[in-house]
Amino acid sequence: MYLDHPAIAPIRDLLADPEVTEIMINGPGQVFVERGGVMQPHALRFTDVRQLDLLIAALLQSSGRSVSSSDPYVDFRLPDGSRGNVIIPPLALNGPVLTIRKFTRSLTNVADLIQAGTLSQRMAHLLAVAVKGRANILFSGATGTGKTTTLGILSRFIPETERIVTIEDTAELQLQQKHVVRLECRHANVEGKGAVDLAHLLRNALRMRPTRIIVGEIRGDEAVDMLQAILSGHEGCLAVIHAGSPVDAVSRLEMMSLSRGLLLPLWAIHKQIVAAIDLIVQHHMLEGGTRKITHISEPAGIENDQILLRDLFAYRRRAADPSGRELGEWVAAGVKPRFLDKCEKMGFTLPPEVYAAGTDE
Repeated sequence: MYLDHPAIAPIRDLLADPEVTEIMINGPGQVFVERGGVMQPHALRFTDVRQLDLLIAALLQSSGRSVSSSDPYVDFRLPDGSRGNVIIPPLALNGPVLTIRKFTRSLTNVADLIQAGTLSQRMAHLLAVAVKGRANILFSGATGTGKTTTLGILSRFIPETERIVTIEDTAELQLQQKHVVRLECRHANVEGKGAVDLAHLLRNALRMRPTRIIVGEIRGDEAVDMLQAILSGHEGCLAVIHAGSPVDAVSRLEMMSLSRGLLLPLWAIHKQIVAAIDLIVQHHMLEGGTRKITHISEPAGIENDQILLRDLFAYRRRAADPSGRELGEWVAAGVKPRFLDKCEKMGFTLPPEVYAAGTDE
């Protein structure tokens, strides 16, 4: 087991501590950890840079990746599903920087998300039907807001009869279904050759007879391939995107599509996004460290050369409790989601009271 490696001893307790969700080592003399969504300084110190280098080498060994002065940063995964990033001098000025985001074991199903205050019961019901009914969903938010965790939990509603292909830069998703094919990007070798990126894997996945495609994170012109996959009949796609709001998520899709260099007018890209994307599920880290879904929005059309977004649910902040955690409620707009027509054709229905106008604590 990788935890038994002697070089990992300095952080072994942190890796084993279920309350620690992130470990951030900023050179040998500074360590921070995240507990309950709050970053805190930690007393751990390394004797010198060499001790930290040995730790990094031991962690990378289990993933088959490496880092060097000629290739000074790398993403990696650990055997338990945790993922990490290393960046070293000369890019990191104060010594090697190691960041580990631990795999979350405390959140395993929708009931856990509801208990944690991430979403309401009605929102969970709506999203469960959306996944079953093959809606195409973007999970949006900043780093560390819980996007991938939510995607992984909601993916449990994909039927066992489907063939799922996951595509990730660094494999992290751990789906529960039996018929899952996991694809992971390959970085270039020391000669700068052999790289296989998300766009290549997406195009190859279309030849693998998938019934579902899940993209760990859209970050470049592979957005074009994902939109084309959906529009060519591969419904039920789930994907993560880094964006601060549903509007920003749409803007990023636009920019990523334009970066491919295709001679397409912006209105054509808008038309593809509206036709392909059913829902945007926006995540935020609130004051006090609480992770919440703040919007469930849908593209509702195009007006004045802009994509119109309509909120089905939105979180409204009210106040903060004595510990600093925000208090608020979710507000449903009371409109019937567009994706329900697709779901109903497949036999999945959603009672009107689920999306009826009103508030949820």
